[in-house]
Amino acid sequence: MDSQKPSPRPVWGARINDRKYESLIRKESENHVFHFPQRNHGAQKAAIRLFATLSKSLGEFKMILAGDIGGTKTTLGLFSQESGLGRPVTEKTFSSADYNSLEEIITEFFNETRPGPIEAACFAVAGPILSGNAGLINLKWTIRSDTLSTTLGVNRVRLINDVQAVACSVPILGKDDHSTLSAGKPEKKGTVAVIAVGTGLGEAFLTWDGASYLSHPTEGGHTDFGPGDERQAGLLAFMSSKRGHVSWEVVCSGIGIPNIYDYLASTGEFMNTGLSQREQDSSGDRTPAILRAALEKTSPCPLCVNTLDMFVSILGAESGNLALKTMATGGLYLGGGIPPRILKALEGTSFMEAFTAKGRLTRMMEDIPVHIITNPKAALMGAAMEAIKMKQEP
Repeated sequence: MDSQKPSPRPVWGARINDRKYESLIRKESENHVFHFPQRNHGAQKAAIRLFATLSKSLGEFKMILAGDIGGTKTTLGLFSQESGLGRPVTEKTFSSADYNSLEEIITEFFNETRPGPIEAACFAVAGPILSGNAGLINLKWTIRSDTLSTTLGVNRVRLINDVQAVACSVPILGKDDHSTLSAGKPEKKGTVAVIAVGTGLGEAFLTWDGASYLSHPTEGGHTDFGPGDERQAGLLAFMSSKRGHVSWEVVCSGIGIPNIYDYLASTGEFMNTGLSQREQDSSGDRTPAILRAALEKTSPCPLCVNTLDMFVSILGAESGNLALKTMATGGLYLGGGIPPRILKALEGTSFMEAFTAKGRLTRMMEDIPVHIITNPKAALMGAAMEAIKMKQEP
């Protein structure tokens, strides 16, 4: 029987004096793990201490499973203590629509990888999680944590919102995993907000509880859109006539970009030189074509350029709203697939002007750091982080 003293429950901020694990952390840092991107050294040190505590207390820790589950694709990754959270031992992406369930994908993945015992699993799901269950709008899947637990033969299984998973990744992002729009003046252990822009719009945040950062999901993307000027008021009226309720997601996401395009096209103010008639009439996703035409270096399409400019301004306003509502003095992070694709547009003046335009609190908004997450695996990393933390729960 092992006579070692039981390791303390890990927390961000636990004191570690063991030189062996300090050496481990140094090695991990060299591999771009646990670099807190907003130069918040207190939080960075806390994250480093967390990893050291985890490393020390896991003992015979073998493997964890993390997943990023979406309506289009599902990515599964296996992480080990040796590989670190930034580098899965192995990963694979599946076309979600080709399978009847997540369990079917996991079975195929395990048949290919044969990972051995899994000690914990966490899955980031694009949708709300209620009582351990999740449904995907674009799939006929119902994902249940208890069913997954049976499939995996593991007691520690958790489902979390995909944007919440992105938030979980923030403290472990490497220095090459983000781009900074505004360095601001981050507050030590301040709240961190995450707004993710992909097909839809997701929002989450992190709070410091005195010992660790806790992640919180929201469905803020579905709150009422509030126009910031006359042109945006016209957009609200245009969309309201078509669908009734207009949320931020309807005008501030991948599905929102064509809506802005259609509204501006209806005004007749801007010439379309970028989209063919076939592309304009397409019932498919027009967002890539609109962005491509807007970002064309030699002859950008005026209609698409103005579409992108309005989109960036709306995104800046809602990002500022989220930062203000959560008092995100630790920083705001833009995640999802769209921000890295429009980095040059976000680096212009429109985003930050809309972000900071909060009346008497404009000066405070100027101090909030703003970063763009450029690592497409952030949700997978965050799910892995959550799985490791689960391993330590009683």
